[in-house]
Order: sequence, then C-alpha cells, then structure tokens
Amino acid sequence: MIDFTPTADQELFVKTARDFGREVLGPAERTLDKMADPEEAFKSDLFWSTMQQAFDLGFHKMGLPESYGGLGLDAITAGLVWEELACWGAGFSASLMAGAVVPRLIAFMAPFNEELVNKYVIPFCENDDARLISAWGSSEPDIGSDGKNYTDKSVRHRTTARLRDGRWIIDGTKSNFISNGGIANSYIVFACVEPDQGICGSGAFLVPADAKGVTRGKCVDRLGLRALNQAAVYFDEVEVDESNLIFPPGDGYPMLHNAIITVGNLGTGYLALGTLRAAYEEALAYARERVQWGKPIAEHQLVAQKLFEAHTAMESMRTFLWKGSWLCASAFPGDLKTSLSAKIHATNLAAKHTAAMAQILGGYGLTRDYPVEKYVRDAPLLQVMDGSNDTLMVKAAALL
Repeated sequence: MIDFTPTADQELFVKTARDFGREVLGPAERTLDKMADPEEAFKSDLFWSTMQQAFDLGFHKMGLPESYGGLGLDAITAGLVWEELACWGAGFSASLMAGAVVPRLIAFMAPFNEELVNKYVIPFCENDDARLISAWGSSEPDIGSDGKNYTDKSVRHRTTARLRDGRWIIDGTKSNFISNGGIANSYIVFACVEPDQGICGSGAFLVPADAKGVTRGKCVDRLGLRALNQAAVYFDEVEVDESNLIFPPGDGYPMLHNAIITVGNLGTGYLALGTLRAAYEEALAYARERVQWGKPIAEHQLVAQKLFEAHTAMESMRTFLWKGSWLCASAFPGDLKTSLSAKIHATNLAAKHTAAMAQILGGYGLTRDYPVEKYVRDAPLLQVMDGSNDTLMVKAAALL
C-alpha cells in the first residue's frame, strides 16, 4: 500500500522550495507579471537573477541522475517540490520544467554520446548556470494537436532535416508557444527526415541556439503565466553534426513523444495544483478577516462552500497526480493514460476554483492589490499547455 508520510528528505526539499518561493520567487513573479512589455521582462536583471538563484538551489536538475551531477529525485519527490514552487510562481516553475529538456533527453536517449554529455549534460548539472536553460520544439504553425497523429501519413512536420556531406541541414519554423523559445541556450528540435512516414518520419535533433541560421521571434504577450517566455524559433539552413540526431525517425517516434507528454502533463498538473493552492490560501485568509453581517465571511455558508469545494478539489488533484508520479517512479516513463487524465482533471479544476476564490474577495478579487486575479489569469493557460485538454481527453479515452 502507498504511504502518504513524507520522508525527512522530502520535507527538507519542500521547505527549501517554500522559503525560496516566499522570499524570492513570489515577489519576482508578481513584479514581472505587471511589466507591460514581456520582451523587457526577459531582458531584466530581475528575471535572470531569480532564475540563477533557482539554479543555485538545484531546482533545474532535480530529475537528472546523480552520476551526471543532478539531484536524482524520484518523480514523487519532484512533484512535491513542483507544487510548492508553483504556489509561488507558476511561470518560473514552468520555465524550469521545460529548461531541463536537452540534458534530460540526452541522458535518457544518448548516454553513450560522450561529446553531447560533456557539452550539455555535465555543465548543466555542475555549473548551475541559468543561461544554459533549454527548450524543445515540436509544435509548428500548422502542427499543434496533429503532433499526436501517428497514423495519417499526410501529416508531417514542416521543419525538415537532410544530410549533406555528413552534416544535418535543418529548415523550418517552430510555433509561438515554445517554452523558453526566446531565451534558450539549446533546443531539441523535431524535424521531418522521411516524409513518407508522416509524423513518425521525424527525428529529434539537438540544435545550439547560437548556430548560424537560428533566430527567435518576439515573446508572446499572454494573459497569464507572464513569467514564462514563449516564442517562435526559426531555422534557416542550420547545420549540426550528424551525431546531433539523438533519436531517429521511425516506428519508435510515438514512444518518444508519449514519454515526453507523460512526464510533461504531470508537470502541468502540479503547476495547476500550486496555482489553485495559492488562490485558495489567499481567499481563506481574506475570508477569515473580512467581517460582514456580524461575522467573518468564512462562516457564511456560500463562502464556506466555495472554500470547501476548492479544498476537496486540491485533495483530489494531489492524489491523482501522486498516483501518476508513483507510476513514473515505478517504471519510466509511467502510464500515459493516468498522466493525461490527471492533467486534465487538475487543470480544469484549477480554472474553475481559482475563479471562485476571486469571488470571495468581491471587487478586490479583480484588482491588482491582491494576487488572486493573477491566478485567475494563469490557470486557464494550463488547460492548453502540453496539449489542449480536449485533444488530450480524446487520446486518453482511446486508452481506456
């Protein structure tokens, strides 16, 4: 049976995340959220100094093996930390999650490629330099949900890769919603190598951000999660070594893609849990202090109902996510159906109940004097992160 008692190490990691969140992450995220120009936000000393402090504490390398200098945390422990960090700064947390994709995929898929390990994995773990943050690019202007369409041979990535004199030449565009797209030091790029195989004809390539021909679009100006950089990335005759193909095209593509979204969707679920928890804690504190009709509004039935329903939502979200993480810890990459279901459940409930928490504050819930309005803006974006919930539901239902 599962034991819900946290270990001493888990309690220490969560406390570290809580202290960092309260003192550094939360204030920085709220400040960046209020900046009108996202381009300026991601050039600011505040963004990079905050991210560097997160790297100094090792939050960027929680899932990387200790043999490379990572923390080697299991999926459950990492999930506890992600919830805590997201409670203070979901945007920064999302950036940190995506930021480890290059070293994690190299460690998983190309551990014997010493050149790539020494260039991208070891420095990421040992140097703890926030400028080494990475990103992955699958979605394109015409390929969003179709990235999961493994059977229709007419569906393929428009970004292409071809061999020329022992070098891969990559051309194409990745969509506006590449997390860390405008700030990454390196990318995992899915590019079509064998068009007749459809989406399965794509390989996964490692592309340095400073390679000739790589350019980035403007940061997307979004409603919420404004501390997360998302931008298009363009590739014009970009050359990389033949060994930079870290996963070849073919029948194994669905396994790779499903492994990424199995882990990624759990991460998004923890972002939703942390976001709702932040809104709930603000609303609960307010409801205990605000007096109307002679008593704190927390004692009025309709307000108490909103708080109770948010509480039960968080408990169900957390338990579902823990199960998904437990399955990941039991056998990598875990169970796709559970991860998708947990993400859909968590993000839908977060969007619903953060709005209810704003109502508890009345007019104040929609002002920037209180942080709840930020959570109301952040939560809906999680319903489309790592795949829109509608398309993920169809995929999960097919696995029943």
